Amino acid sequence: MKKPVFTGAAVAIVTPFTASGDVNYDEFKKIIDHQIEHGTDAIVIVGTTGESSAMTLKEHAEVVDFGCSYIAGRVPVVAGAGSNDTAAAIELTREAAASGADAVLSVTPYYNKTTQRGLIAHFEAIADCSDCPVILYNVPSRTGLSIAAETYAALSKRPNINGAKEASGNFSLLTEAMHLCGDEMNFWSGNDDQIVPLMAMGGKGVISVLSNVAPAETHKLTQLCLEGKYEEARRMQLDYLPLINALFCEVNPIPVKKAMEILGWKVGDLRLPLVGVTEEHEALLRRELERMGCKI
Repeated sequence: MKKPVFTGAAVAIVTPFTASGDVNYDEFKKIIDHQIEHGTDAIVIVGTTGESSAMTLKEHAEVVDFGCSYIAGRVPVVAGAGSNDTAAAIELTREAAASGADAVLSVTPYYNKTTQRGLIAHFEAIADCSDCPVILYNVPSRTGLSIAAETYAALSKRPNINGAKEASGNFSLLTEAMHLCGDEMNFWSGNDDQIVPLMAMGGKGVISVLSNVAPAETHKLTQLCLEGKYEEARRMQLDYLPLINALFCEVNPIPVKKAMEILGWKVGDLRLPLVGVTEEHEALLRRELERMGCKI
């Protein structure tokens, strides 16, 4: 049985920027501290929500190094390290390992994509480049490519492939993968609206956008599941559904960065090609944040 890198709720944390477009490390420290103080179980840095795709490799590595150094073991750090170029993914993985990351999050190749055989070769090369645990990331809505259950089973045999962030929304795939992998692959929900059903199947938690604005509540939801209190967890999942939907009313992380700004965080502008939310969606976010009592 593979011990999961973390159990519970990991925040897919936003990256704050200054007015000039640089990473705002002073604000980043405050956001990280707030997350840890409110029960976040792990921090995923420079993932999709952290706008990794709009960073240079050098900047990406600097942000990971900062995060590992500042968090300093208070909670596990999972560093985004994926690429559709295997060599680049290996470089990012090695740099994250050298910085002290507890694991890396590695997305399936996108745009150029590959076959299932190619996925196995890609992820095995990444797993072989360091001892750092690897969390696979399956998000076909973004990549146009999904990890098959049989591919999960093949990859589960690698000791340092620890598990997968499953954002396919395909529970037939998930149940088949869990059946084939047994205890050799941990699964975390990559969708905030599917935390309870995935954990009811044996998932270990969530890598969450919602946690940016409701860290204590998302932690509580996962803990209820881990404790087997599914009726209370079910009610909580449904109560938060309108806010979760609002956080995805436009392409992530557009809405969550506006939500953070509404709450008072100095997150700065998005990097192009992302642009701010519409007035209509900003009003929706304000209503849902107020309805759920979100604050800092």
